[in-house]
Amino acid sequence: MRFVLYNIRYGAGTGARFHLPVPCAGYLKRSTHVLKEITTFIRKADPDIIGLIEVDGGSYRTNKICQANWIADELGHHHIFESKYGQLSVVDRLPILNRQGNAILSRSPIIEHQFHYFDRGVKRLVIEAGLPLVTVFLVHLSLTYRSRQYQLERLHRLVRHVRGPVIVAGDFNLLWGQRELSLFLSATGLRSANVDGFYSYPSKDPKKQLDFILYSSDIVINRFEIPNILHSDHAPLICDFDFL
Repeated sequence: MRFVLYNIRYGAGTGARFHLPVPCAGYLKRSTHVLKEITTFIRKADPDIIGLIEVDGGSYRTNKICQANWIADELGHHHIFESKYGQLSVVDRLPILNRQGNAILSRSPIIEHQFHYFDRGVKRLVIEAGLPLVTVFLVHLSLTYRSRQYQLERLHRLVRHVRGPVIVAGDFNLLWGQRELSLFLSATGLRSANVDGFYSYPSKDPKKQLDFILYSSDIVINRFEIPNILHSDHAPLICDFDFL
C-alpha cells in the first residue's frame, strides 16, 4: 500500500509569488491553480491513503469548495475533513481561519472515524480513521514546545487503545529536532518511516524534519521518499508499506 502525507498550505503556493504584493499575500489569494497542480501530483503518485495538512474547507479562496472534497472527487477516493481548531475555539469563529483543517483520503472505504481535540495549543485536531487494514491518526502539532509535549502525551493515550496496525502521521512541528519524539516513540513502540532523517521543510531547500509517518511493529516499510515537489512550503512524503 502507498501512503502520501502532504502539508499543502491551503493551496497558497510558494516562492516569490506567495509574497507579492506584500509578504504572505498568498494566503489571501485564490488557490484554484495550485490545487490543480497538487491534485495532478497526487494522482501520479497513486496513493491508497492520503493525509492532507492545511486544507481549505471552503473559503472564498476556493470558491467555497472544500479542497479535500475536490481532490477526493478527482481521484475517486473517500474522505473526511474537519477544522483543526475545535468548535469551542475563538479561532474557529474567524472568517477564513474557521475553514482551515486537515483531511484523510482513502481508496478503501473509511469504516469509522473520530475527531479528537487536544486540550492545549491552537491547532488541536486529531483525526482517527479506521480503514479495512489499518488505523490512521493525522495530526498538526503546536508551534510551542510545551504544548507539543502535552499533545504528544494525549496522542499516546489515544494510540495505545488501538488494536492492529497503526499509522500516525502529520506535521509535528518539531522545531527542536527529532529528539522531541523520543519519549513518544518509546511509549508507543512506533517507528519513523524516515530512517535516514531526510528533511521536508522548506521544500525549496529543506533544512528541517517536521513531517513524519510513524508506524507500528506489524507494518513493514518497503520504500520511503521525499520528492522534490514545490507546490507548498512543505515537500510531500511517500511511503510504501505492507503488513506482517
